[in-house]
Amino acid sequence: MAEIIEKTAESIRDMTIRGAGRIARAGASAMGDFAAGYNGTSLDDFRRDIKKNAAILTASRPTAVSLWNGVRATMRGLSFVSTLQEAKDLVVSNSEEFVEISSRAVATIAKIGANRIKSGDVIMTHCNSSAAIGVIKEAHRQGKDIKVYATESRPWRQGILTVNELAEAGIDTTLIIDSAVRTVMKGVDKVFVGADAITSHGALINKIGTSQLALAAHEARVQFYVCSETYKFSSATIFGDMVTIEERSIEEVVKKGEVPDSVKIFNPVFDSTPAAYIDAIITDVGMIHPGSVYDVMVRQLGDSLFEE
Repeated sequence: MAEIIEKTAESIRDMTIRGAGRIARAGASAMGDFAAGYNGTSLDDFRRDIKKNAAILTASRPTAVSLWNGVRATMRGLSFVSTLQEAKDLVVSNSEEFVEISSRAVATIAKIGANRIKSGDVIMTHCNSSAAIGVIKEAHRQGKDIKVYATESRPWRQGILTVNELAEAGIDTTLIIDSAVRTVMKGVDKVFVGADAITSHGALINKIGTSQLALAAHEARVQFYVCSETYKFSSATIFGDMVTIEERSIEEVVKKGEVPDSVKIFNPVFDSTPAAYIDAIITDVGMIHPGSVYDVMVRQLGDSLFEE
């Protein structure tokens, strides 16, 4: 069953599976499938193999705290079981529970976030966040007359996925190039974005260009909301760890031979938005101030913060 781990990791690496929530659920499901099909006979071997596979999955997207937390959730309590069958059943059960909780979280965020949208609002969003899109679609479902600007989100152009989904829902949607954000912001009422990770002091790690939206929104006095499941909160940052900002291939930016070999290409996938530019974080446990992230993490995770 190691093949399911490798296949899932590769699908995450090559962006076949994309979006912080989706890759977290994929990682957790892969761990559950591995446990269900495990053919070994030793509990110690299972613990060793499950940790090895967890490392393979989390290495596929190092910035994705959601993936790390999803995979880690499947192993919770593993040190307390006494038989191999108990261990396998626990990982399968944890996996199913995480996927269910993750799916419910998006629906909860949608309902809370939609309460911040009024009929007539013009909204901007970035990349392809299922949580942010859920908020916008829920507001539309409630009968609110809204318009949406969605960024193209280069180099992978995930904004194309976003505008297709919004248009299919019947929402008045305009696709804009990333560099038009500041020009368009003057006509925007609210910004809703997703999250790949949120640090203990409330900073947002998200698709490259997010900080540009936040800065432009701050300048124009436009409310800036982050839509995030709490499992995207990075507990490691409590202990001083930094969130790794992934860099991807230069071939995503230029074709081979398009520029001289002497030209360097910088292609970061994410950037960091300071908490000062965030009005509120809309989560599955309610709307919170960025300064409350640490308290939420401690309350939810408790002693598990200190588990290896």
